[in-house]
Order: sequence, then C-alpha cells, then structure tokens
Amino acid sequence: MTAVFDQVSRLLTAKSIGFDVIRHHPVFTSEEAAAARGTPLASGAKALICKADEQFLMIVLPADRKLASKAVRKSAGIKSLRFASREEVEQLTGLTPGSIPPFGSLFGLATWCDERLAEHTRINFNAGDHAISISMTYADYIAAEQPKLGLYGE
Repeated sequence: MTAVFDQVSRLLTAKSIGFDVIRHHPVFTSEEAAAARGTPLASGAKALICKADEQFLMIVLPADRKLASKAVRKSAGIKSLRFASREEVEQLTGLTPGSIPPFGSLFGLATWCDERLAEHTRINFNAGDHAISISMTYADYIAAEQPKLGLYGE
C-alpha cells in the first residue's frame, strides 16, 4: 500500500505540485475519512472502479454523491455500467476499496471526474492506505490527472 502512496507523491512532485499529507486512524467510509481529516464530506474525491461495457475505468465523485449509473450510461453511450467487484479492484489496483487515490493513470485506467468536485478549492483523498490522506487543490489535481470531466454523480 505504501508503494501507491509513493507513486502519487512522485507523480505530484515531478509535476511541481504541492500537497499535504494527513495521517489519521484507519478509515473505511467517506464519512469517517472526512471526520478524521476535519474536512467537508463533499471535498472528498471518492475513486470508484467501474466496468463500462468491457472496459474498466475510474470514476471520481465528490464523496457526498452516489454514482448516477443511468445518466452516465446515457451520456457516454454505454450499454452496461457496474461497480468492479472487490476482487477486480484488488487485481486492478493492488488496493482495497476505500484506499484508492483518484489517479486512474497509475493503474492504466481512464479517469472520469465529476466536475462538481470543483466546488471545493481543495480536495482530499486516501492515498493507497486507509490511514494516509492527501490534500491538494482541485486545479492541481485536474492538471496532474487530466480526467474526462462530466456529471457522473447524483
């Protein structure tokens, strides 16, 4: 798990992007993470691994939103969209759900990001470990990851 934190750190450092590391007790829900970080729930960047037709991808939502499956399928022209199973998530990322940083590029996955995450200047996310979070600006996240922006949550 530390390896993914190191990968995120190296990626951001290589792009001269500032970020803060927040160490806290292990958290397993978005609500627990926001409380441990002392940040608004909606500033959490929740990374979901999904299978869209035959391709896996990462969808990043504000942590106070749920995936709008029907709307995403319709807008993206996808026939089927489902969450990856726990086993698929672990196989694709080497991580457990809830510890995945919002950088699909680290795992060879396309990243789609709900543009409403921009409502917060700073975003927060677990960084490969349930007890380590990163806080960074939304603008820097977009510059570093260059996700496909859209409305993916409800």
